[in-house]
Amino acid sequence: MSFMETVGRLQTGDPAPLYMQLQKVLRDAIVSRVISPEAAIPPERDLAEEFGVSRLTVRKAVDGLVAEGLIKRRRGAGTFVAARVEKSFSKLSSFSEDMRSRGRVPHSEWLARSGGAVTPEESLSLGLSPGSLVYRFQRLRYADSQTMALEYSTIPAYCLPSLEAVSESLYAALDAAGNRPVRALQRLRAVAFTTEQADILGIRAGDAGLFIERRGFLQDGRAAEFTQSFYRGDAYDVVAELNRAD
Repeated sequence: MSFMETVGRLQTGDPAPLYMQLQKVLRDAIVSRVISPEAAIPPERDLAEEFGVSRLTVRKAVDGLVAEGLIKRRRGAGTFVAARVEKSFSKLSSFSEDMRSRGRVPHSEWLARSGGAVTPEESLSLGLSPGSLVYRFQRLRYADSQTMALEYSTIPAYCLPSLEAVSESLYAALDAAGNRPVRALQRLRAVAFTTEQADILGIRAGDAGLFIERRGFLQDGRAAEFTQSFYRGDAYDVVAELNRAD
């Protein structure tokens, strides 16, 4: 069976540009796991011949999927479906959205959830007055069956109807309440996992990780989220697209 027969043909009569059509065919095949993680993508020349398009069209389609983190180029080896999860710093999205967009199944294991008065650190990060009520959520995040991150979120009580409003996705709950962040400030740094963190994630103490701190804000400028996440360094990459300043 040819590669085109495996992933599907371009749709006759589709008005979208050819590179976008090819991109969609490949994206759908990757997300649905028709093409497995780490599977090789045929060379540009072969794809062009199979789909009846130019190599420039193929290159443009592949470039877009590389930018999305769905495929990766390896110098001297070729192009492959990405196995590691890549998170774009230029897009404000949730963990669940990131995983689903890459064909992974997100789920969480609750470590703790509670409500109470804001701590001094939370007050400073969220711009809340002392004594303000906040909700705290601590979760172990998975992609399929693989542990990915430890996540600690603090949400002002005015953003959610109750502590129980969050089931699987925090952003889905905030969205339902009309209080999803519209912008965020993020910073990251390299960390080494502590023994306690490593035991929860099922890795070794001292393994490398990525610490990502996010402060999310509503349209009116009020804080909506303060989240500290610890991602496995062996399974997660951060990608940022940079443009030259005028």
